[in-house]
Amino acid sequence: MADLKFRVKAHSENPTKTIVKARGFELVIDEPTDLGGTNQGANPVEFVLAAYAGCLNVMAHVCAKELGFELKGLKIDLVGSLNPARLFGQSFEDRAGYKEIKVMLKPACNIDETTMKIWLEAILDRCPVGDNLKNTTEIIVDVKELVAA
Repeated sequence: MADLKFRVKAHSENPTKTIVKARGFELVIDEPTDLGGTNQGANPVEFVLAAYAGCLNVMAHVCAKELGFELKGLKIDLVGSLNPARLFGQSFEDRAGYKEIKVMLKPACNIDETTMKIWLEAILDRCPVGDNLKNTTEIIVDVKELVAA
């Protein structure tokens, strides 16, 4: 199967607020007021958790269908822990990103423990967002000077 490419375009509206366009959708990314933002959207690290939750949901339903059981619903709670010291240039001892992400899946289904284990392993193995969080992904950055109008 050929690789799929996903694209977004973004621009800064102010120092904390970013407008992102993904297909026909517009996302507002902003910081809470206690971090200097205007609180008009989730912040970038919250969007990482949201993206992981969305991907887990899709994979949970796909894998349930493949395993032949009905997943009537799914609640997903995620908590990520990070030290903001590096972000604010106060210390460079810890990494900038999440140290850990705790996920609680609460499926509405009636399956045995063995099927639950197989289902969970399949979700975690096949979730693209989880894969990106667990593994290093090459990031290629180019800079092109923006010419003022």
